[in-house]
Amino acid sequence: MLHNKKILLIIGGGIAAFKSLDLIRRVREQGAEVIPVLTRAGEEFVTPLSVSALAANKVYRDLFDLTDEAEMGHIELSRAADLVVVAPATADLMAKMAQGLANDLASTLLLATDTPVLIAPAMNVKMWEHPASQRNVETLMGDGIGFVGPDDGTMACGEFGPGRMAEVPDIITAMQRFFIAGPLAGRKVLVTSGPTHEPIDPVRYIANRSSGAQGVAIAGALRDLGAEVVFVTGPAAVPPPHGVQVVQVETAAQMLFAVEAAPKVDAAVFAAAVADWRVDNSSAHKMKKDGSGKAPALAFSENPDILKTVSGWGDKRPKLVVGFAAETDDVVANATAKRTRKGCDWIVANDVSPETGIMGGTENAVTLVTETGTEAWPRMSKSETARKLAVRIAKALA
Repeated sequence: MLHNKKILLIIGGGIAAFKSLDLIRRVREQGAEVIPVLTRAGEEFVTPLSVSALAANKVYRDLFDLTDEAEMGHIELSRAADLVVVAPATADLMAKMAQGLANDLASTLLLATDTPVLIAPAMNVKMWEHPASQRNVETLMGDGIGFVGPDDGTMACGEFGPGRMAEVPDIITAMQRFFIAGPLAGRKVLVTSGPTHEPIDPVRYIANRSSGAQGVAIAGALRDLGAEVVFVTGPAAVPPPHGVQVVQVETAAQMLFAVEAAPKVDAAVFAAAVADWRVDNSSAHKMKKDGSGKAPALAFSENPDILKTVSGWGDKRPKLVVGFAAETDDVVANATAKRTRKGCDWIVANDVSPETGIMGGTENAVTLVTETGTEAWPRMSKSETARKLAVRIAKALA
């Protein structure tokens, strides 16, 4: 499965770097070419000579090597491979990736690449469990970065727990998955995400607290199963995932237009938190106080019902239409009624009361409402929720 593939291997600093030597050997045994990048910290654990000898290739180390820039610039290097693998992926490298930093060759390549990325984290258990690291993990998963590990085990520091780099055979298996057609290969799926902004004047708008994280995770999970994803997003706090067709919109009307303009799809997932109302008398100029103490009178109109519109499309209707219901009370009852009212196949319902921390947070707790009944899912990360939903969609389209 790796035969004739080009693998860009970034070796981070850490005792687990010694495993990268075996990884190079085994990847080459499968007929792949390894292009190694060794960080300065990685050189403290493995030598450029050993890496080069095993890879039978030049080791790239310095962002500002003029000879390398003449032969193969860092932009070309970042895109010349079929897969980028980071092993070990240290806490520092993961933080740089999550924040978009580019202050050395490895981080610059990772920021510049449009190639799928797989990382094998390796760090002390407390570093892995630290809230900052977990926030970075959530961000990277939302960006479509693949993970293998970390495993539980005894570490070089003597502590035990999660943070140990995955074993080489497991990394090889994870690499192979990138080149296997997933259950959604050949399928097209539309996903909407994020809030909409309905303007009051050029500087003010009506919106909601949606971060777009769940929609991003769903699009990434569907992509990982092989789907061709059209991702229509409002102005979300979370960036869209890589490897999908992104259509950015502001208002509900623009979102409906983008959905209607999209090609025919097999499934549509409406995770966007679309504003129910828009301001009819929005101003082309900034509204100012006039000293009277009276607020401007705003007139509202209902926004188009995108979910109901698509559910009633007829021949163009996707085989599976999935809506979301963000509720604060009577969650299941309201979601069940919404599924019937909108004419969609499934509703993914959740409680977004402020005390749940779900809207704008990193976790979700949903109930899947279908024609046959309801299924409550336990609270889990939004990435895990997305993967579970993507698998269910794949089974429904099989």
